[in-house]
Amino acid sequence: MTTEPDPLRRRVVEWEDPLIGAAQAKTLGGLEYLNAMIAGRIPPPPIAVLMNLELVSASHGTAVFTCTPDESVYNPIGAVHGGFMCTALDSALGCAVHSTLRAGQGYTSLEIKVNYLRALNTVSGTLTVTGTVTKPGSRIAFAEGVVTDSEGRTVATASSTLLVFEA
Repeated sequence: MTTEPDPLRRRVVEWEDPLIGAAQAKTLGGLEYLNAMIAGRIPPPPIAVLMNLELVSASHGTAVFTCTPDESVYNPIGAVHGGFMCTALDSALGCAVHSTLRAGQGYTSLEIKVNYLRALNTVSGTLTVTGTVTKPGSRIAFAEGVVTDSEGRTVATASSTLLVFEA
């Protein structure tokens, strides 16, 4: 008995000019900027489109993303690659810090530590990635993050130090 090969799996990624949003980041406070992105007035960054990562809420010191990983982010042993989760956490932690910044300020990650608690695959469902600022700062900020699966189980946590600067 012969079996048909699996259908070709393919993804086409299209994104908007990332400099459109970057220019607006200089004139909007961080929380105002993130809420404009949620409302669709500012395009999401290309990495978010590539990863199907959607910013769904932001408040002062907190940012929440959702994403549903598919096989395109699998590692060689058939699970979601740790780099996918690290990138999702880095996005949530960075945006949490961004929500505390005034217009004209920027940020970049200095370090991130991720703890992987549970393997993920396509049956894990939609993930919720939450970043929370633990200590804001004018030069350095600290944030923590957590990823939960569709059943509410914690699958990864992270802590990060971010540099805050004048853009």
